[in-house]
Amino acid sequence: MQSNHKSALEHPVFRVISKAAEQLQLETYVIGGYVRDHILQRGNAKDIDVVAVGSGIALAKKVSELLPGTPKVSVFKTYGTAMLKTGGIELEFVGARKESYAENSRNPAVENGTLQDDQNRRDFTINALALSLNDASFGDLLDPFDGIQDLQDKIIRTPLDPDITYSDDPLRMLRAIRFATQLDFVIEKESLASITRNADRIKIISKERIVDEINKILMAPVPSKGFALLHKTNLLQHIFPELVALQGIEEKEGQRHKDNFWHTLEVVDNIAETTDNPWLRWAALLHDIGKAPTKRFDKKIGWTFHAHEFVGSKMVFKLFKRLKMPLNDKMKFVQKMVLMSSRPIVLASDVTDSAVRRLVFDAGDYVEDLMTLCEADITTKNPKKFRKYHNNFQKVRDKIVEVEERDHIRNFQPPVSGEEIMKTFNLKPSREIGMIKDAIKEAILEGDIPNEYEAAHTFMLKKGIDLGLTPVK
Repeated sequence: MQSNHKSALEHPVFRVISKAAEQLQLETYVIGGYVRDHILQRGNAKDIDVVAVGSGIALAKKVSELLPGTPKVSVFKTYGTAMLKTGGIELEFVGARKESYAENSRNPAVENGTLQDDQNRRDFTINALALSLNDASFGDLLDPFDGIQDLQDKIIRTPLDPDITYSDDPLRMLRAIRFATQLDFVIEKESLASITRNADRIKIISKERIVDEINKILMAPVPSKGFALLHKTNLLQHIFPELVALQGIEEKEGQRHKDNFWHTLEVVDNIAETTDNPWLRWAALLHDIGKAPTKRFDKKIGWTFHAHEFVGSKMVFKLFKRLKMPLNDKMKFVQKMVLMSSRPIVLASDVTDSAVRRLVFDAGDYVEDLMTLCEADITTKNPKKFRKYHNNFQKVRDKIVEVEERDHIRNFQPPVSGEEIMKTFNLKPSREIGMIKDAIKEAILEGDIPNEYEAAHTFMLKKGIDLGLTPVK
């Protein structure tokens, strides 16, 4: 590959940085992901790291002065970095530095250094590539660790001894797996062994940073690659013991169950082909976590996982809480998907109107997501069975459309309100009102009456009289 990459620096902002660097007499380079992605032709990233041999903060301020509109500079003195946004691009400036780490922290002690010091502290050879912004060598590539070769060979390798790189900042272990997953690269053998050796160091990393990397793995085109590597290196045990517990096949009296861990990874890959909704991908990852604690062997029927969906949905809350993930509607969505994950499967063999009405009533706006999850859950390698299951789900989908058009069950509101029941029977708030409302809902879901006011009103009168109430004349 050529040593000059001026084509990566066509955006006018690079000439502005070059001019500012010249005025301050600072050696300046673009480094990291922007350079890597340009060489891989992955489209140029919108966030760009600029390293100066000297003060990155001073360079950011000078660049801002030279840019139209003088964009605001955000300074992070603790880290010696500064950031500004211009024309849809986010620039981060940092002074070249040397780092040394204490054992119980990934926040290094920092001192000024050369460009070489700065490249030594990078996580991977492919992220240590730098392009010169200096006038005399503008666009020249500096590649001290043969990162270009690693890009060509699709290899993730650390610039220094991997034990030092990973022990210093254990988040890099997750980053190695994330890059291998996103780019479809291989982690170099010694590096992979080092991750396994250092796996328990992940304990010093904040849950938020861990989840950030997990999300990126989960959003990759083939997420199973990352989760298989997390498992192989023992990192998964520290992050998701609930998933590790699913691994393995037990046999009793000639009866075996499938390996629910590898099945889960297949489901995640399947869903990755059909949705970019991160929370639906989370639901796929966690849909079977209730199977480990509910696994039982029954001599008559074999292996059972009774109520695993209910148990799993409770586990979702604990897992989200432990990983400091949002305990809001996103978590409730994942819980609902896990809780209902078997419902369409049970339905598929006998698609009745009332069962579909209940499914739509319980799933509400998420019935489409639920069907997507259930279709991803078909991992059989038997083509005949595969076709049969998909055909059955298509029947359920067709019935959902038909029932929804006719009965309007989604986001169901009862045709008769509680206030009207109170007025009709001259009641104060009481148990009877709830009983009548529930009876109307059940009658509609069962198909005994249509989802219409007149029918519901007549039913209400009858139900009230059955309960011994007298309508007001």
